[in-house]
Amino acid sequence: MSNLVQETLSPGLLKITLNRPEAFNSLSEAVIKELHETLQEISNDRAIRVVVIAARGKAFCAGHDLKEMMQDPAEHYYHSLFKKCSQMMLTIQAMPQPVIAQVQGIATAAGCQLVAMCDLAVASENAKFAVSGINLGLFCSTPGVAVSRNLLRKQALEMLLTGEFMSASEAKTKGLVNRVVPEEKLEEETKALADTILSKPVEAVRLGKQLFYRQLEKSIQEAYNDAGSVMACNMMDPDAQEGVQAFIEKRKPTWAGH
Repeated sequence: MSNLVQETLSPGLLKITLNRPEAFNSLSEAVIKELHETLQEISNDRAIRVVVIAARGKAFCAGHDLKEMMQDPAEHYYHSLFKKCSQMMLTIQAMPQPVIAQVQGIATAAGCQLVAMCDLAVASENAKFAVSGINLGLFCSTPGVAVSRNLLRKQALEMLLTGEFMSASEAKTKGLVNRVVPEEKLEEETKALADTILSKPVEAVRLGKQLFYRQLEKSIQEAYNDAGSVMACNMMDPDAQEGVQAFIEKRKPTWAGH
């Protein structure tokens, strides 16, 4: 049985489902490798415009596969493992397509990291979130990188130092997820969010996502310089010209990429 299941929900919308429900969709080395390679392939496929990452079973993702990690307790092995996982997580941010986490259950440690690294997240009311490594004597350092870029500092550090679970509603309030919906409406609401993005001009979405993350790491002056250049280039795109002209003429725009 494949660790991942891919499904085209509509033109331009691809769903990737973590498919290890018996292991709480933990991130084994094989899953990390397969997910990384899949995301890299998608990033080069211009026909795919939005990606949803979902999961089967009670858990969205319980983090790293701890049983596998204990089979070879060597520092060089752990260095390699966490490097591979970090590279996979960074691919989500680097790829031009927006990635939406569809969270139906618990997301802990690297599973919570996966949610935090996705561009957007829709959670079921039953979902719960934690970076619980501290309970095992292991500070969730790599998940902390992603979580600290979603939550305010004290909120992120409280999660990391206590390992306590956060409800879906609390996760929304604190900025980890965008929307919280009843379990039976999770797929519908996630697709609705994806469809809204799909309705927008292709290049504006691609340019916008890449600029958004890039400018966050710069000084404010450098960020404005970068953003201004991107916006000037964006304005020369046929869809932008059409959108502005349609606004002036008080009509709906017709996007070239649709």
